[in-house]
Amino acid sequence: MDLLPADSSQMARCHRFRSLKLLNADMDQELCDEPFGVDFGRLDNGLCYYVRSNYKPRMRAALALAVKAGSVLEEEEERGVAHIVEHLAFSATTKYTNHDIIKFLESIGAEFGACQNAVTSPDETIYELFVPVDKPELLSQAISVLAEFSTEIRVSVDDLEKERGAVMEEYRGTRNASGRMQESHWALMMAGSKYAECSPIGTEKVIRTVSAEIVKRFYRRWYHLHNMAVIAVGDFPDTQSVVELIRIHFGQKRSPPDLPFIPLFEVPTHEEPRFSCFVESEAAGSAVMVSCKMPVTELKTVKDYRDLIVESMFLQALNQRLFKISRRKDPPYFSCSAAQDTLARPMKVYVISSSCKERGTIEALESILVELARIRLYGFSDRETSIVRALLMSEVESAYLERDQMQSTSLRDEYLQHFLHNEPVVGIEFEAQLQKTLLPSISSSEVSKYAEKFRTSCSCVIKTIEPHASVTLDDLKKVVSKVTSLEEVENISAWDEDHIPEEIISTRPDPGSIAQQFEYVNIGVTELILSNGMRVCYKQTDFLDDQVVFSGFAYGGLSELPGVDYFSCSMGSTIAGEIGIFGYKPSVIMDMLAGKRAEVGTKLGPYMRTFSGDCSPTDLEIALQLVYQLFTTIVEPGDEVRIVMEMAKEAIRAQERDPYTAFANRVREVNYGSSYFFRPIRICDLEKVDPSKACDYFNDCFKDPSTFTVVIVGKIDPAIACPLILQYLGGIPRPPHPIMKFSRDDLKGLPFKFPEKIIREVVRSPMVEEQCSVQLSFPVELKNGAMKEIHFVGFFSKLLEMKMMQVLRFKHGQIYSAGVSVFLGGNKPSRTGDVRGDISINFSCDPCISTKLVDLALEELLRLQEEGPSDQDVSSILEIEQRAHENGLQENYYWLDRILRSYQSRNYSGVLSSSFEIQDEARLQVRQSLSPTTSRYALQKIIPYPCKRKYTVVILMPRRSSYQLVKSFFQSTRKTYSGTAKVSHVSALLHFLHQVCVDAKHLGKMDFNCLWPSVSEMDSFTALGLVTFL
Repeated sequence: MDLLPADSSQMARCHRFRSLKLLNADMDQELCDEPFGVDFGRLDNGLCYYVRSNYKPRMRAALALAVKAGSVLEEEEERGVAHIVEHLAFSATTKYTNHDIIKFLESIGAEFGACQNAVTSPDETIYELFVPVDKPELLSQAISVLAEFSTEIRVSVDDLEKERGAVMEEYRGTRNASGRMQESHWALMMAGSKYAECSPIGTEKVIRTVSAEIVKRFYRRWYHLHNMAVIAVGDFPDTQSVVELIRIHFGQKRSPPDLPFIPLFEVPTHEEPRFSCFVESEAAGSAVMVSCKMPVTELKTVKDYRDLIVESMFLQALNQRLFKISRRKDPPYFSCSAAQDTLARPMKVYVISSSCKERGTIEALESILVELARIRLYGFSDRETSIVRALLMSEVESAYLERDQMQSTSLRDEYLQHFLHNEPVVGIEFEAQLQKTLLPSISSSEVSKYAEKFRTSCSCVIKTIEPHASVTLDDLKKVVSKVTSLEEVENISAWDEDHIPEEIISTRPDPGSIAQQFEYVNIGVTELILSNGMRVCYKQTDFLDDQVVFSGFAYGGLSELPGVDYFSCSMGSTIAGEIGIFGYKPSVIMDMLAGKRAEVGTKLGPYMRTFSGDCSPTDLEIALQLVYQLFTTIVEPGDEVRIVMEMAKEAIRAQERDPYTAFANRVREVNYGSSYFFRPIRICDLEKVDPSKACDYFNDCFKDPSTFTVVIVGKIDPAIACPLILQYLGGIPRPPHPIMKFSRDDLKGLPFKFPEKIIREVVRSPMVEEQCSVQLSFPVELKNGAMKEIHFVGFFSKLLEMKMMQVLRFKHGQIYSAGVSVFLGGNKPSRTGDVRGDISINFSCDPCISTKLVDLALEELLRLQEEGPSDQDVSSILEIEQRAHENGLQENYYWLDRILRSYQSRNYSGVLSSSFEIQDEARLQVRQSLSPTTSRYALQKIIPYPCKRKYTVVILMPRRSSYQLVKSFFQSTRKTYSGTAKVSHVSALLHFLHQVCVDAKHLGKMDFNCLWPSVSEMDSFTALGLVTFL
């Protein structure tokens, strides 16, 4: 089997890579210090700059201010201050105040979060902007914002107090299971170094109490221009004019003399491995991590670059093996992968992470260590090395072919790494030549030697994570000792390779023919009706030279099933995927696709079943072969089913431990009812799953090509693509009788009905640390589903998100972020009838003020319904939407989605271009009509008016322990003496006794679903409404 991408003489673009000349590589040759392809220099004041013209996306610029100052520079009383400075930058500077920076950027279409953001790490702080530059003044204003960040951040007492709540909420967001596990692992890895105590988020004490003077002192001490760089990559007519703008805004700034030198903090090495058994009651499952640390070495010479390639080949080959082990009959783990990462400036780490069954961590650890030992003893085979060589060659070929189409944000990131970590930027042309020259010379033995870096004597850290303790440190040490002994006596067998077929399809199908063809010139689309009934639509683009994306859909999905079959059939895609939906096991198809850029996935939804994927133009044939195999393979249950079910059970147990899953489940039940379709799957449901029924249903879903519409978008040549479409899509046999052929108008709607009354409910869940999440939902019902109203919903979801941020974060300073989600799938996708669903506002906050913030959100929405948004709000929303639309028009996925939506639109009547035009006209009508007045009327129509008359609120709150309830009960008793209070004490005592009973139930059964009390049980115990204990 040819492991390199096929050399197609039909496509000259491939030859551009194939014809690249090999280099006469001198291993001692130094890589250029100067970054390639960029106007690079320093101002007199020490500020470094990088400026590059790049047209993708058009009329946009990716900007950044990088500061070599992070949390490792903090003293004990400053822990978290570097991050607080980052927050204050967007709040107020000398020139801008009261979050005016955010308002300005939103006014030009640069959305907060997506286009204006910042990140603080132990070693650096980076501020990023993504702005339009179609007007001359916009770039200058954006650079002036970065200039303000460099020296003019305002740190007053008022500014700090306003931002504390948002920072505190971000801190609270890290105090979940994932955050605690990361914190524990970081401390273990960095023990003995200052890095161990420098988490960027800081400590709660500092966030709540740090003074403005301490924050200001940190900012003045470390933010100086010699430690900074400005990066500007965008659609500029020339770079010199941008450099001049940087001089204008930064050139007059000066850093004070005698600034402190930024120290380098070492991370000590250790020969003896460190062990940790971490127990996290809310963990998503059991896991094992094996990490090996080593000092970072600078990339200076060709030999260094070659070593980097060898390292990448080793990790790729190791991952191939780990994946294959996870697909064995009795695997030691569910998933496992290896990676390299730079955790801090002086140190990088190789890490292997695996997820496994509960009480399976010892078996997983032993398997990982044995595999590393096996590689040290026997190495990788030449075939394994050839596979990863082909993968890397494929990746660099893709990068080379799209070298003139790189996103500005990607180029910006390269220059950030050059400034912050001295990573050379030599240009993709030179890198492609280097890799093409070096890859063939790298042997299997060289790649295998990298396993030496995974020895437990190489500053190794071994950690297990479990929801319930089952292993000890001694258990981990015994595994290490056992595997070391096995390796010393070579009592480990060699790797047994699978047989890999040469071809995906052994016999090519007879091609179909074109029954009808339609050209839609106005949207650049061609539509084919094939002889087997499949509808295929393709659009040729030049956005990316190495990308083709595609998707196919057919009406009829899980909503058609009776309740008794639902859970079995809903597992169809998962079970079939593990067995192999292309005629081969996943581990085999992985090797067969080595060096190819093609992948296909499936999804079973309520109203449709779909397949989708992407590929290189040169591998379009491979991708279409996979689709052909999808339709012609009969999936039958085998040994894999047991593993799938075991994984599913572990996932369900993990969800039962996760407070947020309990919260999300209750939100669905409140808003959509207790139908089997919306309720979460339980272990008792899994036990009733029929694997044969699941596979049969999956087979039927992808059997009849006449029910499918397929859309293909990307760099395709119709002269090459059409014969392939006819052979592999047209060649799919049509069954003698229709299978799952549904009319969209006759589909069964989901059993969905939004509550008619106000529901305010608290979900109380056991938590290690206090978390609180809020979802405020309103029903949406669009009469006759007019396209214009659907577009209004899209605009208003963005408006609500912006207003919630303005009120709850920037005005009251009590949240970190807010999201607005829209669900319009409450009815079947017929051409007639109303469109039903809901619109929801989501945020996290301090549990003590959750109800207050809900009321503030309701008040703001009611104000919008009664007064409408401001002219500035409307202008900002229009600008954000327009900029997103302009960016999307340059992306293949955006066009794929637009064409799919045109086919699925209720306005579609057989002519694609007409549906497309109706959607575009509706969007333009909304844009042209949108004003404060029309917004007010539309909000009253789309959301119940007044909004306070019909909504649901579900709030996730921590469940207080019995001890906490007793303590608070007696504390309140001591403080209150009136007769009225006695009544409330009785109520509180009843509440307490009920809670103790619930605790006992919880400890005895660990069954979350049995803990839901009836409404009558709890009505008298809360002013908010129904309280649910989970």
